[in-house]
Amino acid sequence: MSTAAAPPSLSLHRPAVTATSTRVAAAPPPSNAAHLASLDKLFRNRGGVESAASPAVAAAAPQRRQQPLLRLPSFFTRTGARGQEPAPTLSPRRLERLLQPVAPDGPSPRGDIAAAWRRLHGEDGWRGLLDPLHPDLRREIVRYGEFVDAAYGAFLSRPDAEPGRRARVPLQDAAYRVTAPLFATSSVGLPTWLAAAAPCAGQRTSLVGYVAVCDSPAEIRRMGRRDIVVALRGTCTVLEWAENVRAGLVPATHCDTAAATAPDTSNAKVECGFWNLYKTAGDRSASLSEMVVSEVRRLLDMYKGEEVSITVTGHSLGAALAVLIADELSGGIAGRAGAPVAVFSFGGPRVGNRAFAARVEARGARVLRVVNAHDVVPRFPPGLPLPGYADVGRELRLDSRASPYLRPDADAACCHDLEAYIHLVDGFLGSHCPFRDNAKRSILRLVKNQGGNVKQLYMSKAKDMRIQLDGGGAADMAGSMLGRVDMPGAASTVVECVH
Repeated sequence: MSTAAAPPSLSLHRPAVTATSTRVAAAPPPSNAAHLASLDKLFRNRGGVESAASPAVAAAAPQRRQQPLLRLPSFFTRTGARGQEPAPTLSPRRLERLLQPVAPDGPSPRGDIAAAWRRLHGEDGWRGLLDPLHPDLRREIVRYGEFVDAAYGAFLSRPDAEPGRRARVPLQDAAYRVTAPLFATSSVGLPTWLAAAAPCAGQRTSLVGYVAVCDSPAEIRRMGRRDIVVALRGTCTVLEWAENVRAGLVPATHCDTAAATAPDTSNAKVECGFWNLYKTAGDRSASLSEMVVSEVRRLLDMYKGEEVSITVTGHSLGAALAVLIADELSGGIAGRAGAPVAVFSFGGPRVGNRAFAARVEARGARVLRVVNAHDVVPRFPPGLPLPGYADVGRELRLDSRASPYLRPDADAACCHDLEAYIHLVDGFLGSHCPFRDNAKRSILRLVKNQGGNVKQLYMSKAKDMRIQLDGGGAADMAGSMLGRVDMPGAASTVVECVH
């Protein structure tokens, strides 16, 4: 269905920087006190919004640095004193984003991409769509990031979930239906005495993600095909961290693959720990590889004759597993069914060597790596000494220092946080453009997850609005604003953990 010329909906032009640019003006900015006074007057005059934010929710909790639970080890966090934060210039438009979740949600801004979905799915390697970032592609990347966020929510709501028990997936897109949970099993275990003392730490098999399929006829028409999504979270358990540091290269040979379709397939190697998590079966479950192949095969058979795409998305460890899944599916059942496979990864480490990267591309899988320039995880394992690790696919490079909301000295945990990644994508226009003024995503979740890394002026205003940054308790409204993505039709799906 490819065409010689780009569809009309994908006009590729560099966004113009208007007079409302967020760049710092040459004249000295007004004092923070005067600026905040003006903002307070603005908020008092906003009767409808102010009345929604004013009821006594809870007293503002004392500010403290909050780290994403189990998403990055504490030894990655900077412990030294920070430098003096420069006085930022606030615009009312930026600060009003704190109030966005209070106001009623408008209609979805998603446009019709039926004529262009193959390009957005990476058919030509996203040529001409990344810098500047095309609005339709931006929305697709943010949407797939929210699928990964649901995988985190499923695990954190039930860390002890295992095959045979029910798991709740807080899916944010009501057009999709979760069809199967996914589990990953570590090949290593804790000593018996330690496992007995800390049963949760010794759990070898954990819920790592899920498979979902688009079931909405309206959304299928909008996208131009039925989409199957495989979403995977990042590292959350002790044994997953133990696998992460096993950086030796091992041969990557799948059972369910077609004939060799790439040069030097016998030399394709991947990181030992990632491969073990992907291929190890649990006591009561199949391996992650077997689960994914089985469920995707079932869905492809169910929707045989339809236009179907397979999208694999993940963050951190999940990004590495996503590449392994794409390699296996594109070389096997998806390749034979003619279903294109694409990966949208966030903050993923390197997965394998150059021969493996060449094999993934030769099999037709398209990989888009979303990378923060200040995130350390995508730099590991190192590519030297040769022969060593190599990156796979195309890169969309972001910079957390470009955000007007984050501190320029944000720590390593913030630079790797999934919500920070989605925030940066939502505001990215191009490598030579300012942060997007009309970004739609609320920054309240960013304030909650990374309060110590958000500029102090925004934190102070959040407290003035009586938003309880710790959530819970009597602050039901604050909890609903901070703890969920504000999307119409959001729903939780309960699935049986049977495999």
